[in-house]
Amino acid sequence: MNLIDIQNKTILLFGKSRAFSSEEFDSQLKFHNIFLTKEYSSEVSYIVEGRMMTPYEQIASENIYENGERNFITIDKLEKILAQAIDEDTLLMSLKLSHDKERLKSFIQNDMISDTLFFRLLRMYSWNGEDFFENDDNRDVTAGIIRRFYTNIEQNHNVEYATLGLMHLIVQCKDEKLIDEIALLEPLQNSFKNELKDSKFSIVTAIATHEYSSKAVIKMLVKKANSYVKTLIAMRLNCDENMQNRLYKDGNEDVLEALSYNEHLNKELIIEFAKTPKYAKNIAKYIKLDKEIFKLLIDNYAPQLAQNESLNYDLQKELISLHDKNVQLSLASNINIDEKFINELVSEGSIDINFAIYENETTPQPTLEDAYNDKANHFSLAHNKNTPLKILTLLAESDNPKVLEGLAKNESTPIDVLYQLQLDSRFERYVKENASFGKHIQTENIGWLV
Repeated sequence: MNLIDIQNKTILLFGKSRAFSSEEFDSQLKFHNIFLTKEYSSEVSYIVEGRMMTPYEQIASENIYENGERNFITIDKLEKILAQAIDEDTLLMSLKLSHDKERLKSFIQNDMISDTLFFRLLRMYSWNGEDFFENDDNRDVTAGIIRRFYTNIEQNHNVEYATLGLMHLIVQCKDEKLIDEIALLEPLQNSFKNELKDSKFSIVTAIATHEYSSKAVIKMLVKKANSYVKTLIAMRLNCDENMQNRLYKDGNEDVLEALSYNEHLNKELIIEFAKTPKYAKNIAKYIKLDKEIFKLLIDNYAPQLAQNESLNYDLQKELISLHDKNVQLSLASNINIDEKFINELVSEGSIDINFAIYENETTPQPTLEDAYNDKANHFSLAHNKNTPLKILTLLAESDNPKVLEGLAKNESTPIDVLYQLQLDSRFERYVKENASFGKHIQTENIGWLV
């Protein structure tokens, strides 16, 4: 069914409209030459069951149906047809000329209109310099935004009137356009420089860290937001060269330090930051390395370079050749260390290096099995998620509380061992905080109290 099917026809409405106000519903029907009646007659082409039908209307509807009339449509279907037929430009011009805020608000709250029209209407709404929930109109519009886009609103309907409702909407959102529109809302724009950690601050920080936030919005925050938000943007993977340069010129120490953590920092800034030890150490640890950057930093920051997870085989080899214990210790903890160098470091016989190697989740299991023969390695093995299950089970017999604590925290520890450990008051809390134990309780043993 479409609009043509009901134009110039008479419809019988039981109950009331839902998405449109009564006045707007009547106006839309008149505009499309659809005639409305409250009594059934031969002229009636369709019967519409609306909301809040009275008992009398319910009985009348049932009698009409039992008498063979089958042209029933729901109010949702009719209102959707009307909403799809709205001439957006005409409506917006009418609202602009009339300054009818109530009518504008009713359209914003109408969940039958398209998202495109919704956003155009939202841009017309004046918040009058007040907050999202500071007056009734603003509260209704804010609730309309949340109600329209929040996933599973039926299960969490109170979120539409929560001060953090928009933040929760942003967090679950995967729609770049929606995030853009929320970022442009007047109450949020007025709060960009605000250092107060209120609900608007939470919305802005959620936008600043969201993977679906557009570059346009991120650039806007770089220009307008406070220094804390800029630190969040400085560490984004898609913080491009122009943004980085603008943040650098900002000169704020916190922002500069955040930039030094960005693995995609541009070469010009790398050279500048390398002049300051505090920033250079961060760059050495986190920058996506190439030979040029490596050569720039190796003389003064080799231990930090050894922690960098982007090290390839050749760069690791060059670091190993330094025979520096601090460098070796950093490499031993690097999750991307090459297996050849693991064996080479183990042969050094250093307790500290072995401790790091056996706690490293990328260390091959045969190496971890061999390590079990030395009791000094048990602490590290108990903490390593890659330790073979049979070794973790054997470690449960240890009389060392630090080893048992490591097992209680280790998500790879067998469930039966965790059950055993949680009976000991020393380790009960660690077991209950263990993610794999919690998952087991939820899926396999619902009755367990944690």
